Amino acid sequence: MTSAGGRPLLFLDVDGPLIPFGSVPGHPSAVAAPASPPADGENPLLRRLDPGTGARLLALGCDLIWATTWMDEANEVIALRIGLPNLPVLDWPDAAEPGPRGLHWKTRPLVARADGRPFIWVDDEIGAMDRQWVAAGHPGPALLHRVDPTRGLTDADFAALAGWLRGVARNGPERPPTAAGRP
Repeated sequence: MTSAGGRPLLFLDVDGPLIPFGSVPGHPSAVAAPASPPADGENPLLRRLDPGTGARLLALGCDLIWATTWMDEANEVIALRIGLPNLPVLDWPDAAEPGPRGLHWKTRPLVARADGRPFIWVDDEIGAMDRQWVAAGHPGPALLHRVDPTRGLTDADFAALAGWLRGVARNGPERPPTAAGRP
């Protein structure tokens, strides 16, 4: 499942994929946040984290990288709560260069960091322009997987990620799967 440089990368956003914004029965996000902040000053949204998510992400066999505005706080606040070790953090440019209309400001730094390696980007803000830009500018396989921010990562999302990774392993880096993902 490798190309030049090793295992596929998985760039992971926090808000939306790990901390869902909605209320879906049976999901950790369904736990109502208190009307006032907890006495310890903890962000009440952290209660929406699913502690089993880290093990499921690690089981995918990717090199995980935080791709979030939480930056180093993702390791300090999120990682341990969901069962992840400290992960590398993608550095964002101080000022994003103007790009094509509709291109997410994360897209170019992600592709640059991937440096041709197969990668998955898990985020709730992926759009058509991001898919087009990656398909045209990244030589390796890439899956831009948009997560429903009201639900966060679900069993169906994990199945899609694992299926894509099996395709990369089967096809090798010479015949990459498409950069398509859920719209």
